[in-house]
Amino acid sequence: MLENLSIHHPYLYGLQQDHLINVDGILLESKTATAFAKMADAASKDGINISICSGFRSFTQQLNIWNSKAAGNRSVLDINSKIINITKLTDVQLMQAILLWSALPGASRHHWGTDIDVFDANHISKAKLKLIPDEYMEHGPCNDLYQWLIQNATDFGFEHPFQAGKSGVSPEPWHISYRPVSDIYLERFDINDFEIVISTADIHLKNDILKQLNQLVENYVYRIAF
Repeated sequence: MLENLSIHHPYLYGLQQDHLINVDGILLESKTATAFAKMADAASKDGINISICSGFRSFTQQLNIWNSKAAGNRSVLDINSKIINITKLTDVQLMQAILLWSALPGASRHHWGTDIDVFDANHISKAKLKLIPDEYMEHGPCNDLYQWLIQNATDFGFEHPFQAGKSGVSPEPWHISYRPVSDIYLERFDINDFEIVISTADIHLKNDILKQLNQLVENYVYRIAF
């Protein structure tokens, strides 16, 4: 079982969740939860209803996303959020395509409980939300939220890790990270432990992942906007 692997800090790879608390059905790291509550309260006074659509995500959940996309059971999108015909891709190209929007299992910042995807519930419901950049750009239902975050999120410890030209992952205006804790977790991330996790998991494209593991970790784990 992956949960019984002999590695340091298994919670970094989504294998444990003892450090999390439940906030209205969303699991968050405790300090992150406190900071988010303060930020949400401040935003509400400006007419912004910051709501969380995704918090902690386990290794198994991320693995299911990855394998579903690799198997063609879930859409893979290009940089413009258009569906890709994956039947025309090599395994390496498919891996790179999935990584545009989805982290490798074990390498997602959502494993930590410090990173959340947010939306403005005053202007769009969670059910209708697609989590695509257009929703957060000018005239999008979450643009006011995004602009508010740009101006105010750092006051509460939150920043956008995935920004154009500054991260390996595609820009995600909905994804914010509580830096006082996530910076510590990033320092603790161990590529050797991560390799053990990937090697043990039943993950599609495993051989190609392991061949490029150092490069993938550098580009998709360590290369962020701060």
